Amino acid sequence: MQTDESYLGEVQDVSGTTVRIEMSSKSLTGFVYIDGQGYRAGQVGSFVRIPIGFDNLFGIISKVGASAAPASRSDNTETSSRWMTVQLIGEGPRNGVFQRGLSQYPTIGDPVHLVSEKELKDIYGQPDKPYFVKLGHISNAESIPALVDVNKLITRHSAVLGTTGSGKSTTVASLMNALSNQDNYPSARIIMLDLHGEYGRALGDKSNVFKIAPAKATGEKVQKLLIPYWALSFDELSKVAFGEFNSEKDRNVVMERVHKYKLDSLRANPKKGVTEDTLSVDSPIPFSLHDLWYELFIDTFATYYRGGEGDPKDNLAFDVDGEGKELKGDASKGIPPKFKNIVTAAGADKIGYIPDSLNIGKQVQLLGTKLRIPKYDYIFRPDQFLADADGKTDADLDELLKSWIGSDNPISILDLSGVPSDTLRTTIGVLLRLLYDAVFWSRDLSQGGRFRPLLIVMEEAHIYLNHQDQSTASQIVQRIVKEGRKYGIGAMIVSQRPSEIDPTVLSQCGTFFALRLANATDRSQVSSAMSDNLDGLTGMLPILRTGEAIILGESVKLPMRTTIEAPPVDKRPDSQDPIVFDEVSLEETQHPGGWGIPMEENPNYGELLEVWRSQNPKIDKIVKE
Repeated sequence: MQTDESYLGEVQDVSGTTVRIEMSSKSLTGFVYIDGQGYRAGQVGSFVRIPIGFDNLFGIISKVGASAAPASRSDNTETSSRWMTVQLIGEGPRNGVFQRGLSQYPTIGDPVHLVSEKELKDIYGQPDKPYFVKLGHISNAESIPALVDVNKLITRHSAVLGTTGSGKSTTVASLMNALSNQDNYPSARIIMLDLHGEYGRALGDKSNVFKIAPAKATGEKVQKLLIPYWALSFDELSKVAFGEFNSEKDRNVVMERVHKYKLDSLRANPKKGVTEDTLSVDSPIPFSLHDLWYELFIDTFATYYRGGEGDPKDNLAFDVDGEGKELKGDASKGIPPKFKNIVTAAGADKIGYIPDSLNIGKQVQLLGTKLRIPKYDYIFRPDQFLADADGKTDADLDELLKSWIGSDNPISILDLSGVPSDTLRTTIGVLLRLLYDAVFWSRDLSQGGRFRPLLIVMEEAHIYLNHQDQSTASQIVQRIVKEGRKYGIGAMIVSQRPSEIDPTVLSQCGTFFALRLANATDRSQVSSAMSDNLDGLTGMLPILRTGEAIILGESVKLPMRTTIEAPPVDKRPDSQDPIVFDEVSLEETQHPGGWGIPMEENPNYGELLEVWRSQNPKIDKIVKE
């Protein structure tokens, strides 16, 4: 029912979804009372309704004052300050359900009313439906919960964007806590790509944590992060193991060798779902990469004696140690053989041997180095997934996928903080591709995404989804955001620099959690990606408080400025700023240090060196095998 108290003015100009309203003299006072409650009239970001017959049109105020006046009235100083611009966003029958989109438009002279808190409650709804998750409350109305539709949040993709210190990680933790509530969602499954190891503590009671170097941390169910090299496609394996080849010929020779090794493995260990005829170089079939490297090393660097019958490799000229033992190396440990330095001459009975004129010495040496360095063990020496000479493994890929997306805990945190920087992007691309392929091909099974959707949360997405870099990760994420909805795969993009993310990815996100963004380029990227024309709301991004977000998109009935309910202090991500100075005393402080606390006597810098060398900040908690 319309009330005079809520009246703001009349429609005087309509241009698409943009409506300009001339405010009444009463509303110019800036403060009105509705049902005994005071409201600031005409504030940017507040809601208005325009009654049209039996329906109401709803909009958000984006401008107020002289800049909101139509061009024809802007020169009239008497009326130029009495205008406001409204962006229409939806409609609904009176006392009915709000819907996004418009079936009709206002006309000149239609009255415009302020939306009261009671009406907002009717629009936003109440948290009595299990498909709504509560994240906090509306910033200017604490009695109204901020509800998000989980159906549209997951499969229509989303983005959490905010500058450093805006509360981005805490917002993600709050989202994960709400989505993993097993009373409402007992079959939830979420994969988090955690680049800095922030979320193990925050979500440890409902997650499995996978780390390169597992540590026993309180509340965390820690396992080793393993990615078998043989599960990679040939292009992925080439990037991780060999780097760039010098020519297409060298690449094809190595590709043929990989295919041969996989074929021999399949013959020795038949696998369901693949035959010799359907096998490709990209098929996830175990094989011994160490033996392949050893073979390539011999083909590239070996020397042998002339003469003899059969394979020339039977006459290899190995160097010898002081005891006369041939230095044949060890393929399983990545130790290369050593050969005699043979100088050929006319009539000599020994020559160098380089078959097919291969030029892959640099690539073979690079792979050998990685096979010997422990920090690459997660991919080249993956424990139970490591193949022997015949291609046999103790476990297959199904066990790996079950541990990631089929465990009893709803969240799997893939802690990538220990992944070498030179392989980080490829590793992320491989993880995403494995998850996509697994859910895509099982789409008609109970394990697939149609029956049990999967949400993939991508922290620090600007690092590997840069619009100038068409990496494996960028390509597979584009595929996920374009096609994943049909197969039950949802993406949540988390970033502090949205301007560096591929616009194709952001444009496919149906919901935005926009926290404080001070950079104008970042704000413009968010504005251009959003489906609603809400410049007034995005203009608020620089002044949002920490932990406050503007939520827009398909999973909310109306865009809303929300105060996110933060998790308890001991359940927050490990991303807080270090305290430089704390006013409380040393006995009362909860912080481990700071400039205001006396330094301990004789600090043990040997511990610093130990964790540095181990590449693990919790060396005392490393699982001893």
